[in-house]
Amino acid sequence: MSRLRTALLTGALAVLPVAAAVVLPASPANASAPLRTHAEARGKFIGAALATSPLANETAYRNIAASEFNQITAENAMKWDATEPSPNQFNFAGADQIMAFAEQNDQQVHGHTLVWHSQTPNWVQSLGAAEMRSAMQNHISRVAGRYADDPVLKSWDVVNEVFEENGNLRNSFWYQKLGESYIADAFRFARAADPDARLCINDYNVEGINAKSTAMYNLVRSLRAQNVPVDCVGFQGHLAIQYGQPNIQENMERFAALGVEIRVTELDVRMQMPRSSAKDTTQATYYSNVVKACLAVSRCSGVTIWGFTDKHSWVPDTFSGEGAALIYDENYAKKPSYTAVHDALAEGDPGDTEKPTAPGKPTASAVTATGATLTWT
Repeated sequence: MSRLRTALLTGALAVLPVAAAVVLPASPANASAPLRTHAEARGKFIGAALATSPLANETAYRNIAASEFNQITAENAMKWDATEPSPNQFNFAGADQIMAFAEQNDQQVHGHTLVWHSQTPNWVQSLGAAEMRSAMQNHISRVAGRYADDPVLKSWDVVNEVFEENGNLRNSFWYQKLGESYIADAFRFARAADPDARLCINDYNVEGINAKSTAMYNLVRSLRAQNVPVDCVGFQGHLAIQYGQPNIQENMERFAALGVEIRVTELDVRMQMPRSSAKDTTQATYYSNVVKACLAVSRCSGVTIWGFTDKHSWVPDTFSGEGAALIYDENYAKKPSYTAVHDALAEGDPGDTEKPTAPGKPTASAVTATGATLTWT
């Protein structure tokens, strides 16, 4: 009854015909509000990965990023090659830009990523075991530690993509030099650097129940049994309409039973080009299903889309002949997938639930046979 509440708080209601009902039609509050408004009403976040160049140079990109999302992830600015390109030589320009934008727009930041086999400089990969472990500890201490006292930064992807598709641990340089222990060490180093951040393990193709996600499940269960501070599991969610959609809710529920937070960290839904209305409809269904799955699982904290406009998407450069993976097109027009995300979030939005304060006693004036003016405090 949001419009009635607005009228009550105004303090006057002029010349109501006596036969007319005072009660106005009920309508969902903020029915066409931004995504973040509906997500916040559901106790979730809706996020986007942001790139620093368009954030600095494109007004439309900046405005949408600010108005639609209550969580952001740095697409590249917090990775190792960006923050420590040379030994102990740190560059936080891009990371600080992301943090400042979030603070200006009342958003939370998810740090991405501290330990990964990709986008890690060659100087790290060439180290011996002892030096590599020391470099990892120093890097985590400096990068996570920089933002440890900043309430904007809420969480980190501590280790990223540690599994092969068959469920074996990835044969990365980290694993070759340090063995499986590097995973637990990274989490312990991160907890020491930032005692308050939620610490996540993140991977792709773990959205449904399969060999890879089961290996992730077993690892998380084992690490937590050893008191390794794994707080959170990230399902990346790089989906494609031609491959079918996994049962993500069932998988979320089994991870939630371990006592961890779940989040969708890098959602996009690509299609084989050219784009068509039929493909848009299928894509919209995928987006809606992912958001609804998160809404249905109490331990799922939210969904981050990996970008938001097809103008700035990693997909065409990575998957030949595929694209149009995001919720805005290359001209910043909303696609059916935007509407699907919006409606999934808004469907259970309780709207304005704050009861109004008690009004003062009304007094009537200009009383006639057909109406009156009521005034109150």
